[in-house]
Amino acid sequence: MPTNTPAPQTPKLLDQVRNRIRVKHYSIRTETQYVQWVRRFILFHGKRHPLDMGGGEVEAFLSHLAVEGHVAAATQNQALSALLFLYKEVLVVDLPWLDNVTRAKRPQHLPVVLTREEVRAVLSRMRGVYALMASLLYGTGMRLMECVRLRVKDVDFAHQQIVVREGKGAKDRVTMLPQALADGLQEHLRQRRALFEDDQKAGKAAVYLPDALARKYPNAATEWGWQYVFPSGSYSVDPRSGEERRHHLDEKLLQRAMRTAVLATGIAKPATPHTLRHSFATHLLERGQDIRTIQELLGHKDVQTTMIYTHVMNRGARGVVSPLDL
Repeated sequence: MPTNTPAPQTPKLLDQVRNRIRVKHYSIRTETQYVQWVRRFILFHGKRHPLDMGGGEVEAFLSHLAVEGHVAAATQNQALSALLFLYKEVLVVDLPWLDNVTRAKRPQHLPVVLTREEVRAVLSRMRGVYALMASLLYGTGMRLMECVRLRVKDVDFAHQQIVVREGKGAKDRVTMLPQALADGLQEHLRQRRALFEDDQKAGKAAVYLPDALARKYPNAATEWGWQYVFPSGSYSVDPRSGEERRHHLDEKLLQRAMRTAVLATGIAKPATPHTLRHSFATHLLERGQDIRTIQELLGHKDVQTTMIYTHVMNRGARGVVSPLDL
């Protein structure tokens, strides 16, 4: 007798969002944020299905975030991006109002920049791996997560360079490896190699690789070159694969270490690890380095983004002397 096989159940909406994000190879952070915003959007409108809503509901939700939630423009735009992803990529609906939803205008702030003396003061108060990472941020212009996610194979001592993989905009670029950090970084990697060998003995030497790379190079996850330069001190469970392994160091630890160092110096500026990148660019400009080269080192798509550092270099307002001092 023929058996009635149950029809496969359609995944829940949030699971559909997760699955689509993974197909698009977005980061785990983007996945977490997008799922959160979709959930909040649905709850805000009384658990109505997004297909039963439109531009008015999206605008109402974004207005609520700004007026009641007092969120920053960047946060509001992130919520909008999540909802646009939901409608275009998951629900696959062509709604004309999608392109007419207004994005919040982000305020234009000048970057916080430390002087060379302030950078030295901050770095001198940091110790161990955090001092090394902070020095790399200032010496290379890397972003915080680019440093945290750095792999062993991308540090080239012979050519004194670091290859930054999958930077902002999913682009690779090359930056310098400061000679002043070479010895310290090599010593760190010797200790890192010992940890890697311990992980091999424990059968936990595999590291996360993007899906495409994991399929193309099935053994790469357990090779030395693919290991994170700055690993976590413990194992953790990958939320996607469920595999227990050693991930990279939590960036919050570096942020806290730098915050402690800044407070110890008495510097009043709200300096963060990203401030070291701003200082890198500004100090190169002050030394006469051409802006196009700095643009390439920073990985900026548009030179206009790099031009903002011309407003904070030298002294006073664009280096102009006040008439009171003439």
